[in-house]
Order: sequence, then structure tokens, then C-alpha cells
Amino acid sequence: MRHGFVDYTSEAVRKARDPSIAVLTPQGEDEARAAGIALSEVHFDLAICSGLARTRQTAEIVLAEHPDAPALEEECRLEEVRSGQYIDFHSAAHLAATMTFMFEQAGEPGASFLEGGEKFSDALARIQSGLSDLLLRPGWATALVVAHEVVNRMVLASVVGAPLGASAGFEQDTGCINIIDFDMVPDESGQGTRIERGVIKAVNLTPANYLKNGMNLRSLEAIFTRPNAAD
Repeated sequence: MRHGFVDYTSEAVRKARDPSIAVLTPQGEDEARAAGIALSEVHFDLAICSGLARTRQTAEIVLAEHPDAPALEEECRLEEVRSGQYIDFHSAAHLAATMTFMFEQAGEPGASFLEGGEKFSDALARIQSGLSDLLLRPGWATALVVAHEVVNRMVLASVVGAPLGASAGFEQDTGCINIIDFDMVPDESGQGTRIERGVIKAVNLTPANYLKNGMNLRSLEAIFTRPNAAD
């Protein structure tokens, strides 16, 4: 999943100049609750979030619909790509355009999320490491993983063998669900298992609005374009 809707332009975020502290808005809570209801008949053996507040909140709301929910774990390797600076934006549109441009350049050699930020290639390596370690854990079949927009895009692109730059082509609306089935087979060494293949079964499902009626903006535009926001 991707976490529910947040307001990166809130007074608290702008005062702290730190988008990592953003929390779910009422809309984000509703999105998470709808996802929890949609997933209520799925038995989760594991539940994992990135550790940032917005993913923890989302996971907790989803798991509240599961009476036998597992304890929620944190995996910091699934945190969003780390920016090198706070964007002192002139308007919501300016911020959305800046973020979109950064993400679309992810496949360029040495590209990073803003000057001084994490390289997208380094982010992909840590994300793949975290995912691989999860898949190689024994004793489970189905896991809930609540992460972030770019994290999920990178995972989806890598599953289909697409280059890093293709990750921008996978939309991830807030509160969305992706379903990925990984085939695990015994390792040739005779010790443990290995990942044979990954198959994407569903992408960007939004239980709060399955038909995406009125959802004409891209995810970044929707988050950074607030009603009556002054440019």
C-alpha cells in the first residue's frame, strides 16, 4: 500500500521544514479505513510499515479491521527517497511541478532527489534489500506492507524488469493497494529459498473510490493542490 492522504504544506511541516513529520488528514484516514475494509478478509501473517508516521497511521487503521492482526513492524529501508533540502515553494503548483520533475529524472545517471539528496539508484538498492530480506523470511505467506509513492513505483518497475526511469510510469494514489505475488523456490545450494519471479496482480486500487471518479489529477498534484490555496 501507499499511505493515506497527507498535507505536506501544513503549518507544522512548513514550520519544521521537514515533510517527514506529515501525518494523515481526515481524507487520508478515510482512505486507510476503506482499504482496511477491502482487505478485511485477507489474513496477514506479517504487517510492516516504513516507520514514518504516515505509514504507521495507515497500517494501524487497516489492521484495526483485522481482529487477529499481527504486530506491526518497522522496516526503515522502505522509507521514501530522502531529499537533500526543504523545498521553499512559491505555490502548491510550483511544489508539485518540482517534485514531478525530480521523480521523472530518476533513471538518469547519478540523479538524486534534490541537490544533496539520496541518489535514486541508492534508494532502489536499499528498497530491494529490504524487500528481499522480507521475502526470504520463513514462515509466512501474506504480508501487508505500507510504504510510499516512489518506493512502490520502484518496486513495481523492478518486478517487471523495467529500468529505474520507468518507475515514474506507475501511478500511486494515496491509500492505494497493489497486489504482488512472488514465487519462492528452494535455493540450488540446498539452504533456504530464492525469489524465482514476481507477478503483479493489481496496481493502484483505491477502495475509497474504486472508479477514481473525479480523480483527474496526478497524485502529486492532488496532494499539493489544496482547495482555495493561494498561489
